Amino acid sequence: MAESAAKDPKTTVRALLGILVAVIIAYALLVRVAYSAPEPGSELSLDRLFRAAESGQIMSATLLDQDSVVVGQLCPAGVRGTSATGVTCPDRPQRFHSTYPASDVGTNQLIERLGTRAQVKVDRQSEKAIAKLLMSFVLPLILLATLFGIIMVAKGGDSSMADIAGFGRLGRKRQREKKAGTGVTFADVAGQDTAVLELREVIDYLKDPAKFDAVGAIAPKGVLLFGPPGCGKTLMARAVAGESGVPFVSVSGTEFVESLVGVGAARVRDLFAQVRELAPAIVFIDEIDAVGRRREGEGVSGGEREQTLNQLLVEMDGFEVAAGVVLIAATNRPDILDSALLRPGRFDRQITLEAPDVEGRKAILQVHAANRNIAPDVDFALLARRTPGFTGADLASVMNEAVLLAIRDGSEEATINSHHLSEAVQRVLHGPHRGKLLAPEERARIAVHETGHALVAAACGRGGDVVRVSVVARGRGVGSANIGIGDRALLTEADMEVQVAIAMGGLVAEELVYGGSSTMPEDDISRATGLAKLMVGVYGMSDELGRVQILNRFAGGFLGGDGTSVDSSVSEQVLHTFAMEVKDLVAAAEARAIAILSKNRSHLESMATRLQEEETLEGRALEDFLAPMTGAGAGVFNGGAPPRRGAGSSKPGETALTRPRR
Repeated sequence: MAESAAKDPKTTVRALLGILVAVIIAYALLVRVAYSAPEPGSELSLDRLFRAAESGQIMSATLLDQDSVVVGQLCPAGVRGTSATGVTCPDRPQRFHSTYPASDVGTNQLIERLGTRAQVKVDRQSEKAIAKLLMSFVLPLILLATLFGIIMVAKGGDSSMADIAGFGRLGRKRQREKKAGTGVTFADVAGQDTAVLELREVIDYLKDPAKFDAVGAIAPKGVLLFGPPGCGKTLMARAVAGESGVPFVSVSGTEFVESLVGVGAARVRDLFAQVRELAPAIVFIDEIDAVGRRREGEGVSGGEREQTLNQLLVEMDGFEVAAGVVLIAATNRPDILDSALLRPGRFDRQITLEAPDVEGRKAILQVHAANRNIAPDVDFALLARRTPGFTGADLASVMNEAVLLAIRDGSEEATINSHHLSEAVQRVLHGPHRGKLLAPEERARIAVHETGHALVAAACGRGGDVVRVSVVARGRGVGSANIGIGDRALLTEADMEVQVAIAMGGLVAEELVYGGSSTMPEDDISRATGLAKLMVGVYGMSDELGRVQILNRFAGGFLGGDGTSVDSSVSEQVLHTFAMEVKDLVAAAEARAIAILSKNRSHLESMATRLQEEETLEGRALEDFLAPMTGAGAGVFNGGAPPRRGAGSSKPGETALTRPRR
């Protein structure tokens, strides 16, 4: 039955639907049979029936057992004779019916009281008993079985009845879909030149394996792609298959994870059996960390995840390179993969896909702009410089948002201009415009806050990284100052101190102009505190604690993520010193921002006023405001290094901006 269902699921579905209709019709007929009770004559209550029996008015009575109804004939003038000799009625008899409680005691009592003179019979109603049995047990089971069969067969393929007999199989539908290849080539990939170069050998091997055999070379058996989300790992794997022109079988690591022991291992075996039939071919396992997580500390040895991983390791060892099968896997979490999975002979090549640099971002934007109408004023080089840290997925989203904005504006043939792209970047970063109306005093405070960030950045030598300042509410924020960090692989201690000072710039600007802060600096304080904790607890940038690590990074994302936890061996005294060092760093950064903005308060107020009027400053207008601030923060604290202890003054009568921190 499983094989016939797998071969022709439509025929099976039609047959099951016919059974379902027949069951429903049968159920309706049985209801009619089981619950249709004859009610001849007038209705009598039980006490009226008993009085009639005592007065000798009941000629005959029949107890319908399933219906719990008494039917019979009643003689108003009283019957003559007995039940043994026969009874007669001098008048015309009347038919009646009466309902009684369905119980053995009640039935026996009723028979005794009616049978003194009348003829009493009991009708067991066997046909109704059978009908109720069928309705209560048989038909519901048939109905449930039919519905279950329809659900299992309706979709066919992966959800067919064949999977009952082979629950550990991956669907053959995937195999049929991937025989034609992906249609994606390296022309559709940009910004990952190093990865493309490394993968060229895989393509050459799949196209001409004899070339490698002739010189005794062994092509990579497995390739592991890892990097942050959105960098194009899946696209890269599809491009390899498209360039080589071989079938591409794609699965997810979660497809092997099941609660039933042995199912994951069976699916791994089935996957490689399918691929061997298609060879030469590429197997792509996305999110392999779902099945390839480290086995240490798993708990019970031999669990489902461990069995699945073991089977994957065996299969990777089992197929020969000459078979023409290359395994490509992708993950955002290479730090949690099992060491046995990463050894040479399994994943011979491990390629990192990182966020593209400025040239890579420009190339990606041009790829996505190939089939779109682009206005002459669009400068992709400038846009690439203004999107540091954007991945390929982010840039694709920027281009798509720009097209949607062009359509919304009703531009001819959806032509994308520089304004659309600039707005699209903001939508990707901060979300769409909320359209929230703010009071004039709120807009003024927001303008001062965002201007403070921008001016401190410019004074600390980061003016070129300030891309845009706006008081337009987007997402959860009410304003924004876009300050990139550029394409940098590492940061110095001075760079991190500058970042903390920039984060405190908005709060300081509010206190300087309005004499107090607001709820806006919540994220700024969180960022400044987090940076200071990393400086002291992770990177050892502390004079008091020295070059020791107090915080441990835990696996919260790609290559460890940003999560930290306090080392269990750290004493209370060290933790207290750690907290004081963090506080001093933030206080020193705040003092640095105070010195910069106090010296340039008139410039702060004029730029905030202009920002409030224009709502957004970018491009040449922003550069004109930031140009006078370049280098204004140098030498503020002995050559640019802010103090660690006792920042500010301790003279009486100081304002809140220069209060001592310790």
